[in-house]
Amino acid sequence: MMESASKPSILILGAGELGNEVISAVWGHPRRNDNSLTVLLRPDPSDDPESNPATLARRDFISTLQRKGISTVRADIVNDTEADLAAVFSSYSTIIGCTGMTYPPGTQLKLAKALLAAKVDRYFPWQYGMDYDAIGRDSSQDLFTEQIDVRDLLRGQSETRWVIVSTGLFMSFLFEPAFGVVGEGMEVVTALGRWDNEITVTVPRDIGRAIAEVLFGDEDVQGVVYIAGETASYERIAGIVETVKKAKIKRELATVEQLDRELKADPDNGMKKYRAVFGEGKGVAWPMEKTFNVRRDMQFCGISQYLAQS
Repeated sequence: MMESASKPSILILGAGELGNEVISAVWGHPRRNDNSLTVLLRPDPSDDPESNPATLARRDFISTLQRKGISTVRADIVNDTEADLAAVFSSYSTIIGCTGMTYPPGTQLKLAKALLAAKVDRYFPWQYGMDYDAIGRDSSQDLFTEQIDVRDLLRGQSETRWVIVSTGLFMSFLFEPAFGVVGEGMEVVTALGRWDNEITVTVPRDIGRAIAEVLFGDEDVQGVVYIAGETASYERIAGIVETVKKAKIKRELATVEQLDRELKADPDNGMKKYRAVFGEGKGVAWPMEKTFNVRRDMQFCGISQYLAQS
């Protein structure tokens, strides 16, 4: 039988945009004390040439971590078996998931099962995003169903404590032209569903800060924790963009019916699935006063500040 590590030890899965912010916030938190930190990375490709810039960049990154006192471990989350991953996870008391956007269906559920088999004390799953409970299983975005499956699995057991940090969209995604809300050059703002529909957005740096604060400052917290850099209607977003640009912009409305038609014409398009969900306006926003960061008086980056810094 596997037992969790006796020494407080934290494993962060992934070191992408979010992972790097979580690493920084966790390692630099004043109440980290003697908690060790390890980052799980993918194995290097077997055919990766020594001179490959990506290989050199990975080595530089690992060296930087090691100089700080942060360890690394290698595992293939997609291809390793549940038992293989459980063997790796059993050495850690807390695991924070920071990777998953490009993984195939079933990966997050496999991770959760491996964590439970390893009897990890505390788990922060890769669920940074929407309120999947509110959205439900019948949404246009099938990826959300697996997130609900993970929640059901965690709620059905009592050995591993878990915290889901609901963040809304990453702030940068709001300004991704492919998402179709703020267009290229910020010339057009398109409301999804209705102009008074709201959307919650947060920058990765603040997500990292919130995770670290929950990790070290609220050890008894379990369940879903909501954070937000800002919750704003599409009308307000358009107003912010006009203020920043100091010019009038074009405003367009994509109705629920229009979004549904677009998805039916291209049912495998992931971005159109997202747009259809946001058009419904359910589970994609929450009041600022409900958030962990407001209750803790943590100053987060809002939309105006983000644009000013971009």
